[in-house]
Amino acid sequence: PPGRKVLIVYAHQEPKSLNGSLKRVAVEELSKQGCSVTVSDLYAMQFEPRATRNDIVGCLQNSEEFNYGVETQEAYKRGCLSNDLIEEQKKVQEADLLIFQFPLYWFSMPAIMKGWMDRVLVQGFAHEFPNCYDSGLLKNKLALFSFTTGGSKEMYAKGGISGDIRYVLWPMQHGIMHFCGIKVLAPHICFAPEYVSEEKRKEMLIAWAKRLKTLWKEEHINCSPEWYFK
Repeated sequence: PPGRKVLIVYAHQEPKSLNGSLKRVAVEELSKQGCSVTVSDLYAMQFEPRATRNDIVGCLQNSEEFNYGVETQEAYKRGCLSNDLIEEQKKVQEADLLIFQFPLYWFSMPAIMKGWMDRVLVQGFAHEFPNCYDSGLLKNKLALFSFTTGGSKEMYAKGGISGDIRYVLWPMQHGIMHFCGIKVLAPHICFAPEYVSEEKRKEMLIAWAKRLKTLWKEEHINCSPEWYFK
């Protein structure tokens, strides 16, 4: 619907890749609906994935012994986080929907995107115990993981050699998004694009565009442990 804000966090080195095309389709389709779309292109931004002392501007609470979690939480309260983090948090704060677009690396997201999670989702901003899971600080937002795999759909089936793809999604969807209170839409997975025809890859893009047309009508998935391990 018009007026909705979407943040696409995108991690691929090559604009001509399928990931690049999936990102482009999302920008076009959502913009057409009247949504305002922002893209954080992590490689192009040379986003820093490491959680370091540099994330805090000015003095530390405890200069004797560095505790990243405590220091970033304090810095967030004082408005003393580094500019790149403040920028990303502003984008997250404004977004109704977060789309993460990436190739699956080693059953996980690429390091640069994991670094975005590590650094941006600061305690006090995204969660603050006991305000986590259903009472996480980013409730009322939606998230969707859209990614490509090297392995085929069969490999990631329940009885397949790689195990159920839902096991891979558990840390991302439950451990990060749900923890911060964000509701999760069903993942969008393009299996083994490198091993299919150009025609099939085109179909993958068309299927994504089609899903985006009715995305706002979708119900979020059940993000409880039962869903992943049943």
